[in-house]
Amino acid sequence: MTSLPFNITSTPTNSDPVNRLRIIVLGYIVRGPIGGMAWSDLHYLLGLASLGHDVYFVEDSDAYPSCYDPVRGVMDTDPTYGLQFATRIFAKVGLGDRWAYYDAHTSFWHGPSANDILSVCATADVVLNFSGVNPLRPWLMEIPARAYIDKDPVFTQIRHLIDPAALNLAKQHTAFLTFGENIDSIEAQGLVVRHRSTIPNDGLPWQATRHPIFLDAWPATPRVESGKFTTVMLWDSYPAREYNRQRYGMKSDSFQPYLDLPQKIESIFELAVGSPTAPRSLLASKGWVVQDPHETTLDPWTYQHYIQQSKAEFTVAKHGYVISRSGWFSERSAAYLASGRPVLVQETGFSDWLHQTGYGVIPFNTLEEALAGIEEINSRYQFHCQAAREIAEEYFDARKVLTQLLDRII
Repeated sequence: MTSLPFNITSTPTNSDPVNRLRIIVLGYIVRGPIGGMAWSDLHYLLGLASLGHDVYFVEDSDAYPSCYDPVRGVMDTDPTYGLQFATRIFAKVGLGDRWAYYDAHTSFWHGPSANDILSVCATADVVLNFSGVNPLRPWLMEIPARAYIDKDPVFTQIRHLIDPAALNLAKQHTAFLTFGENIDSIEAQGLVVRHRSTIPNDGLPWQATRHPIFLDAWPATPRVESGKFTTVMLWDSYPAREYNRQRYGMKSDSFQPYLDLPQKIESIFELAVGSPTAPRSLLASKGWVVQDPHETTLDPWTYQHYIQQSKAEFTVAKHGYVISRSGWFSERSAAYLASGRPVLVQETGFSDWLHQTGYGVIPFNTLEEALAGIEEINSRYQFHCQAAREIAEEYFDARKVLTQLLDRII
């Protein structure tokens, strides 16, 4: 097995046992055995472990067919592929004995912590539940700090407003944090400004957070000046939502003004694009290189390699994130930054809090701004690569982000 360029147990930041927390991370790795999705959870696990906390990963099948098998191309109740996937990746990152999976269809625990996980939960201090995709079972409800981490702002709040059952499940948590960073009020010239975004108000006391990147596992890599502008994306994650006569769409809605971009500038643009609705033939006819996302996201390391062999990222955001000026910023884009890759990203209002835009991170609102951003990256590529890593270190370092997150939860 390939060794990794980090050791989460060698130099924990927090060695004080008084401040050491037992933390349960509720994630989506067995059911979603895809490289990029796995990294989304691993950043939290590795970051918390590096801070010296006692961390366990727990996942729950829930009661519906939730297990994706990319080999068979099906979604059903069989976790076999996902369990094998989880075994491999947790062993590789040094968490091989720190996870368990509850199969609600068979009432059976899997994984190396299966026999001990209930006692672990009984003595835990914190549980982090990503997007509420895991139910809070009785063995989790006695944990004093139960945080809902909203990775899909706007759409989460709309779901709570139109589905009382979803809102009631969310209310089982004790803290609420969202990647819609503009949901917070800010102070400007002595005045409190409370409406940076139009994220619908579901009545929950949301606080802002952002996605951590465990930088030890994502070093800056040699630049690729002749490489491609790439991204990994879903064309349609799920159907668009409508609330209060406002439509909130997907990336498919955001992409339309940029379809002709490859024909307007001499750079190569590649999309590792998923979802059955993606118009692959149309994209190819417009000059986009269309990549099979299954190969790119086979595991965390193929996904990481894909980002590292890219020149930069070009990406749009979900239409709902954009029109609400949510302040959302992608974990994937942050991983490009960590790798020393500049990102050209559609503005969602993140410039309100990420103040170093214009170098490393270049936001755009129009096709003309996107074309200007490409020219800027191409003309000063080394400068933007260095700035990208510096921004990752300042804004997305898991040790900083997770310390702030725990301060807000405890």
